[in-house]
This record gives sequence, structure tokens and C-alpha cells, in this order.
Amino acid sequence: MEIKYHPLVVRVDIPRLDKAVRIRIEDAIESKLAVAPLRYGIPLRHELRNLRKVRAGDYRIVFLFEGSTIFIVAIAHRKEIYKIVQRRN
Repeated sequence: MEIKYHPLVVRVDIPRLDKAVRIRIEDAIESKLAVAPLRYGIPLRHELRNLRKVRAGDYRIVFLFEGSTIFIVAIAHRKEIYKIVQRRN
């Protein structure tokens, strides 16, 4: 399984996280997304229906799954994640 990141995830989202949250996000990516993205990823609805999300505490990882590639679109707090995803999508 190949995992790719949106450029803004690397430049903006990950540096914004504190260390404890960053560890939780890394663990969710390694243990859930890399293992079974369709099992753990909950489909989004309406205009974001081609995307899925994974919970990591109060944070969400929104991704696109195509073939054997997982493309992480955004990582943010649950209050702001969907606004960010709509701007990037």
C-alpha cells in the first residue's frame, strides 16, 4: 500500500500538530490506513462523497483511496477539517 500526501499536509497540517497528536496521527495511519483503508475509512457524503475519513481522537485524516494508493488530503481538528477539505478538493 502506497501512501501519498497532499503538499499542504506536509507544509501546513503536520507542522501545526503538537507532538502527542502527531504520534496519534502516525499510529492511525500505520495501523488503520496502511492495513485496511476500506474497513476503517468512513465514506464522506454530498460534495465530498469520493473521500473517506479516519478518526484519531479529536482529529480527522481525510483521504482518497484509489487502487493501491492512499492520498491523504488533509489532517486537522474535527471542527475545521471539512472546511479545509472543501478548499483543497
